[in-house]
Formats: sequence, C-alpha cells, structure tokens
Amino acid sequence: MADLKQRRPGPRLEAELERTAAFRTELRRFLHKTEVAALDAGLTAQRYDLLLMIKAAPDGSETSTVTRLCTSLDLRQSAVTELVKRAIEAGFVRREQSASDGRVFVLRLTEDGEARLMGAFNALARERKAFVEAFRFLTDMI
Repeated sequence: MADLKQRRPGPRLEAELERTAAFRTELRRFLHKTEVAALDAGLTAQRYDLLLMIKAAPDGSETSTVTRLCTSLDLRQSAVTELVKRAIEAGFVRREQSASDGRVFVLRLTEDGEARLMGAFNALARERKAFVEAFRFLTDMI
C-alpha cells in the first residue's frame, strides 16, 4: 500500500488543487443554474440537454439521430430512446424520415421545443461566461 503520510503539497500542486476546486465549484454552480433555467422554461435538465444537442448539430442541420445523441449525451441507446419518446410526447421534438436514407429517422425541434430551449439558453448567458472564465482559470496552470 502506498505511503499515506501527510505531506504538504508543493506550491505548484497547491495552486493546481485550488484552481481545480474553484473550477469544480463553478461547474456545480453552472449545472444547478442550468437546472433552474430549464425548469423555469418547462424542461428538465435532461430535456434541455437533449434539445440543445439537436439544435446545435455540428453539421448545422439542427437535426440529430438517436445514435448521434447517444454519443453527445454519453447515454445508452435505451436511455436516449426513452428521453426522445417523452420529448415527442411533450411536443418538443418531432421525428421525420431522412430524405437521404429512408431507414433513418431524424429528430427536429418543434416550435414549442425551440422556444423553451432558447428561453433557458438565453437565461444562462451570464453563467456560460462565468463558466468559461473558470475554465480559463483552470487551464492557465497547464
């Protein structure tokens, strides 16, 4: 077993620990504020993430598939499928057959889904800026 004696970290390590703790604090604050903003917009935090990932598709299409969402949300296919199903039932997402591949269904936000997403997203402008600053503070050590 490793030597568990209490040793004082050096100044560089101590500074890195402090920056990491500050970043983790900001991350937790950001996640909490996101949850509050999502709830204010009539969404759960998971639905907010789902709608955001669809709207912000890397190819600019503002669409996604369950497979792509599994990757971006880092969830299993069964969890994403259930999340999508509930978002469709709530009227936030619609499913359309792909024009280029009839075997594939793409997901797109409804007007209501987009309005709720943008309400929460806009409410988080200050928090996103603070989070970016916390990340910069952390990475200044690297």
